Amino acid sequence: MRLSHVWSSAVALFDDENLVSCAGLVPVMGLAEQAGLSELIEAKVSIKVSRVKSAGANPAAKITSIVAGLAAGADCIDDLQVTRSGGMSRLFAQVYAPATLGQFLREFTYGHARQLESVMRAHLAGLIARTGCLPGIGTRCYIDIDSLLRPVYGHAKQGASFGHTKISGKQVLRRGLSPLATAISTDTAAPMIAGMRLRGGNAGSGRGAGSMVTEAITTARAAGASAEILIRGDSAYGSHAVISAAVRGGAMFSVVLTKNPAVQRAIDSIGEHEWVPVNYPGAVVDPDTKELISDAEVAEVTYTAFASTKHPVTARLVVRRVKDQNQLAELFPVWRYHPFFTNTGETTVEADITHRRHAIIETTFADLINGPLAHLPSGRFGANCAWAICAAITHNLLRAAATLAGGRLTTARGATLRTRIINVPARLARPQRKPVLHLPSHWPWTQPCNQLWTNVTNGPAPPIAA
Repeated sequence: MRLSHVWSSAVALFDDENLVSCAGLVPVMGLAEQAGLSELIEAKVSIKVSRVKSAGANPAAKITSIVAGLAAGADCIDDLQVTRSGGMSRLFAQVYAPATLGQFLREFTYGHARQLESVMRAHLAGLIARTGCLPGIGTRCYIDIDSLLRPVYGHAKQGASFGHTKISGKQVLRRGLSPLATAISTDTAAPMIAGMRLRGGNAGSGRGAGSMVTEAITTARAAGASAEILIRGDSAYGSHAVISAAVRGGAMFSVVLTKNPAVQRAIDSIGEHEWVPVNYPGAVVDPDTKELISDAEVAEVTYTAFASTKHPVTARLVVRRVKDQNQLAELFPVWRYHPFFTNTGETTVEADITHRRHAIIETTFADLINGPLAHLPSGRFGANCAWAICAAITHNLLRAAATLAGGRLTTARGATLRTRIINVPARLARPQRKPVLHLPSHWPWTQPCNQLWTNVTNGPAPPIAA
């Protein structure tokens, strides 16, 4: 590609008030309103006492402004200015400046963040009802729980501390904040975030997991999960709190147990003839060697976890074993064992394959890191809590919009959705006082954009701001 003209700096003029850089926000925010986002915020979020006068006023308009900016690609407070350029003020009402939104976020406490998390869960149920973005949820759905450590570098970040994370497969100490998330998915649908809670950087991975699982089960039921719900997690969540929450909520569980002497005795009791081969649909990463493996052997044994407590749980201990490639396997086979605890009714091989799909939550984290959670932008912990939840609301909104756009976009990453259906340039015109957006001709993704616009505009009309 080469320039077709000779240009100078004098011919680049930022002077057109009818140009829009993110025309795809119109149907996306229309969908958010159809799912009741503003009404939920008005009903659930209330900042009655604020450090700065009026900073906590009008939370619905301010939070929706933040969500719109995050959907357009903002990853810090200053980037929210993207919703105020060109003709955006003619497409949307009550769009606030970044300084005002930052001041509003700094008024959040942990309690206010919990109010906003309630909005996120109710809005998710509304999106699922409006778009059907989790097909098959009435038959079987999965709730995956995991945490990550987001690094921070400023010395004034409240709650920041050193915690363990993995870089290139190695455990390292890193200073940051630790979001804990739950995601709901089905066999055919990309995951939606059911819960998002920010914690201090030194928080244990399983802290607060029991209540998160309880809330996720309630959210899944409200969204239409009338049949089996399976809770999946790694060794940080193979705890009494998580398993008890699953049992109380009428859900199944499939969680990794930390190998202790009791678990090792159960593994040793498995006879050599009981191991059966398992071939994975795709190669998976071995957690020890970080190498790709496509086959292993599995077996199971009945096991009672938490036997020394008042509430022991008896279920199946499914064990996967893989030959250690670093040993002389032909002469002296050496196995590495990976047990998990489950009460599903699947066969041993099916249970193992289903459990390993827990890694789908990592795609959600990758999506957030490549978007709104690239940074935790404020020095105040409450503001960062609210920012993380707004990122989760935005993720769910984009997933629902992708479902209405159809085709391959239904499982596309957030960055792909922003490129193809959100950040579409347009020119605003008003022939006969009727607003019209002129979009680029030969846009490569015209069909999904048109389908999204059609599906949103044919749904219930969002309220028009005065």
